[in-house]
Amino acid sequence: MTLTGRTRTLFLTSTALMTAVLCLMGPLSVPIGPVPVSLTNLAIYLLLYVLDAKRGTIAYLLYMLLGLMGLPVFSGFSGGPGKLLGPTGGYILGFLPMTFLIGLVIERFREKRLVCVLFMELFTWIPYLFGTAWLSRQAGMSFSAALAVGVLPFLAVDLIKMGIAALAGPVLYHRLGQLRESSL
Repeated sequence: MTLTGRTRTLFLTSTALMTAVLCLMGPLSVPIGPVPVSLTNLAIYLLLYVLDAKRGTIAYLLYMLLGLMGLPVFSGFSGGPGKLLGPTGGYILGFLPMTFLIGLVIERFREKRLVCVLFMELFTWIPYLFGTAWLSRQAGMSFSAALAVGVLPFLAVDLIKMGIAALAGPVLYHRLGQLRESSL
């Protein structure tokens, strides 16, 4: 697909805008142990309704790069290479394939909220498992102990975030669709 001037501008600005939303929501967290409750995954789920899988993945990559460069965009207003190499770095890295896969599902089933939530739950296990393995290694704990502190406390809250995204996402998509149509 070749992008025309207006389409390219819309592509770039919408991707940048959703990267900014991720940078604003990502640092907001509640520390409850080695892994905080964060709004990062809610922001990812929402941006995937607004963007497609490709632009959503680009937005998440930009977010990761900004955090890697030291901007305080990760949970608890942290950033830098130490965050990616620290105990929660596996979750941050695991969000990347999750973002692309959930984006593909939302592109196809945007209006089927239950389908989207089911696949969000399924693909959220990518950062859960990758992050648990990373936390286990970094913190010198067993995989089951890392799972107990890094995943189990978050299952219900993450399911609520998925529900919020499934309810708000299609509305955002349609509202912003009206803007897309008026600008083209």
